[in-house]
Amino acid sequence: MPREYIDSMPDLHATWLSRLRRQRPLWPDTLPSQCAVCHRWPGPRICRDCRLRWAADSHRCQTCALPLPAMVSHCGACLAHPPRLAHCSAALDYAYPWQDLITRYKFQADLGLVRSLGRLMAEHPDIHHQLQQCDALLPIPASDERLRERGFDHTLLLAQSVTRQAGGPTLLSHVVQRQHIQLPQHSSSRAQRLRQLRSVFSVKAAQQSDIAGRKLLLLDDVMTTGATLDALAACLLSAGAASVSAIVLARTP
Repeated sequence: MPREYIDSMPDLHATWLSRLRRQRPLWPDTLPSQCAVCHRWPGPRICRDCRLRWAADSHRCQTCALPLPAMVSHCGACLAHPPRLAHCSAALDYAYPWQDLITRYKFQADLGLVRSLGRLMAEHPDIHHQLQQCDALLPIPASDERLRERGFDHTLLLAQSVTRQAGGPTLLSHVVQRQHIQLPQHSSSRAQRLRQLRSVFSVKAAQQSDIAGRKLLLLDDVMTTGATLDALAACLLSAGAASVSAIVLARTP
């Protein structure tokens, strides 16, 4: 038997079986699998020991989630130019081993990781508190072109996983539409992102009442410059939201 086939066998849970999650979202999680970090078999896709070793909590800026020394509440950039977000929390640093797992989930359709990644957010104390305090959770929307390219909505699946495990608020997944931009956000500079994101988000007219007067919580997988979250927050505040905060799976240094 070819070695590449043997090496890929533990990922069966994350390939053809993961597609069945769209119809039966819970039962595949009970199947035996392998930890994607330490390769322990059998076990969840991210085992308890790896969560304890690699997901230690960090003190962060309250409005952009950048790691900071203890007793410092806001970074210099947020003090100089306050973002539109009222609060921002991150479960992880975008570093080993998480950047590889997020890439596998987002760009290689390893959907078997979504429950374990969602658990990292749902069990984070600050994120859990934000989920209990907001009126609704809104995953960052993808453009129609990006959805066709990937075949799934990675932030929506992550948000569904988080709310199932944390008992979170109402999930708003169709109130905002997003125009497609050609340059991928993950490879853009902050200046490029800001230019691209002007007027990229808009609230659907029929959903204005879902926004007005509510405390909204945004969810994204990776926060780099914060430009996407800030642009969406501006759109929602203009539509009448009382406040907009954010939770992210990982924050770049």
